[in-house]
Amino acid sequence: MQVWNHFRTITRHRHTVIRLCFRAGIGWQGLGHDLSKYSPAEFWNSARFYQGDRSPNDKERQVRGYSRSWLHHKGRNRHHHEYWTDYNNQSRMVEPVKMPLNYVIEMFCDRVAACKTYQGDQYNDGKPLEYYRWGKGRHLMHGETDAFLEKLLVLLAEQGEEAAFAWIRQYRRTHTDY
Repeated sequence: MQVWNHFRTITRHRHTVIRLCFRAGIGWQGLGHDLSKYSPAEFWNSARFYQGDRSPNDKERQVRGYSRSWLHHKGRNRHHHEYWTDYNNQSRMVEPVKMPLNYVIEMFCDRVAACKTYQGDQYNDGKPLEYYRWGKGRHLMHGETDAFLEKLLVLLAEQGEEAAFAWIRQYRRTHTDY
């Protein structure tokens, strides 16, 4: 039953992201969202740690101290800011890299869809911002990427989904960067 429930959850999440990506004007990109979650490396491991109300990666980290599924996932999906880190020759450290605009928009859609999927009836347009702010300072994200994502989340919280996606579509028509 856990396998079936995990499959339903990731599929519901993925389809929500696809719908949101089409609303944001990046529908074709959205069609490829999270396909790696169906790969054996991610699917079976995540099904084992399925909980239904939050990411199985959290439970796996609790048990193992790290998540094999997440390590696989973040290295293959460009809508995750963790994908956008690289070694800096000057500082000799791994540092965040500014994400391309369309991947930040997909990341926004992903966060909204995750809140809708896991929070169900408790969801409102302020929840993605609330979750983002709860984790702020704990992630390694490029400053400009972080600021733009927060701008989108604030717009969603303050003006609602219709206004946020209208703004994103308009912004994409006139900008290639942020």
